[in-house]
Amino acid sequence: MRVLMLQFLKGSWHYGELDAVQAFGHKFVIKQMGRGFVKVGAEKPDPEDVRIGRTGLGRKQKQIQSGEWDLIILDEIHYAITYGMLDAVKVAEGVKRKPEMVHVILTGRNAHPAIVEVADTDTEMRQVKHAYEKGVMAQRGIEY
Repeated sequence: MRVLMLQFLKGSWHYGELDAVQAFGHKFVIKQMGRGFVKVGAEKPDPEDVRIGRTGLGRKQKQIQSGEWDLIILDEIHYAITYGMLDAVKVAEGVKRKPEMVHVILTGRNAHPAIVEVADTDTEMRQVKHAYEKGVMAQRGIEY
């Protein structure tokens, strides 16, 4: 399959998956749609992050309709929705308009009900425990 991953929160940083996909050549492409770290919590996202996310949403729809890709992964898009950077209803409408043979995967936690409604499959994973809780920092080859 020809795979495109659009990363909604990752930006200028170098991530391990950028190296990993090189083995697939032109059949797996990653495009970073953000600037990197996004402030969350009580603070609202930076307006520039919101603008970039919305621009990425338009690019997402063009790529889905392009016929160039068999599978499109919208990496961490659920977080972008949760953080108020993207509108869940618009994302769901875009997924509904996808060509029949284009597969779209949305990642992140806490999918919005509008997205769950249009999804064929919704999987929720939860952490039971993590080494970080015991003070083990991110390890090369595992987390990055």
